Amino acid sequence: MKPGPHNGLTDVPGLRVGHAELAGDGALSGTTVVLAPEGGAVAGIDVRGAAPGTRETDLLDPRNTVQRIHALVLSGGSAYGLAAADGVMRRLEGDDVGFRVGLTPGEVVPIVPAAVIFDLGRGGDFTARPGAELGAAAVDAASPGPVAQGVVGAGTGAVAGGLKGGVGTASAVLADGATVAALVVVNAAGSAADPATGALLGARSGFAGEFPSPTPGPSELAALREAAASHGLRLGTATTLGIVATDVALDKAGCARLAAMGHDGLARALSPVHTVMDGDTVFGLATGARPAPEPAGLYTLQAAAADVVSRAIAHAMLAAVTVRTTAGEWPSYRELVGLPTERR
Repeated sequence: MKPGPHNGLTDVPGLRVGHAELAGDGALSGTTVVLAPEGGAVAGIDVRGAAPGTRETDLLDPRNTVQRIHALVLSGGSAYGLAAADGVMRRLEGDDVGFRVGLTPGEVVPIVPAAVIFDLGRGGDFTARPGAELGAAAVDAASPGPVAQGVVGAGTGAVAGGLKGGVGTASAVLADGATVAALVVVNAAGSAADPATGALLGARSGFAGEFPSPTPGPSELAALREAAASHGLRLGTATTLGIVATDVALDKAGCARLAAMGHDGLARALSPVHTVMDGDTVFGLATGARPAPEPAGLYTLQAAAADVVSRAIAHAMLAAVTVRTTAGEWPSYRELVGLPTERR
């Protein structure tokens, strides 16, 4: 097993990822879009947090009719940010992409499930949140190349255990050639770092040499614990979002199981997780470019799904930079443990 060329979600052939962020004073939020290959992809979902914000997720139930989705949207802005999916739908409709409901070109309904994190007011302006325009901008920025990480897209206003959170991604190519990859938006009530050692919990799932091995001293460890202790907790104001994707063929139930394994990755890399404060939601996505695996291959795929989510969380924390606004300051993990860093 090894990482893919980009060590990211776009290592699953056909997937494209785009980020867009709000600009202007008081803004600290954004949107991330994952575009499916031509013809769409099969998807499932597993929601384990107590305070989720979602849209168009009922259709992912295996009992329901529509079998393929055309994009997934992860956004800041809490429930207001679900409006970003409107802009994604409009862009796809303009390209004649969607569930065909008529015989005339353009008579389509793009299937675009979405989920959001809470970041309202973190930039200083409670009303600065993503809408349809930002969703459209994320589509325009979508690329099959390396995925930007850290304080970008839906991770722009993310906070995790008092530290700056953000977007992270990782991938694995299995022995049979199948690829499984994850993209996460880390905005958790719990912490991604071990308070006793300062190590990132998700780094335990990494490949050799994938993650640095910081050796924080007593003052750095105290700073990590202080950041976690100062993190104000309010109901429904945290959520980690994830997408686990593969190029093998799975049905909607299989994609839901892939998402369930992704939650195991969350539980290994964040402590605590799935709490009354969080709305933790993971999507499973299968492009079907490769045949459905045999049971042994499916077992390996599901095990790797948990690992890529844990690794993606660690990458998100390493890529995040310290952010200061009129509403507060959120230090980066790198800064607190003494790794080279920058400020925003």
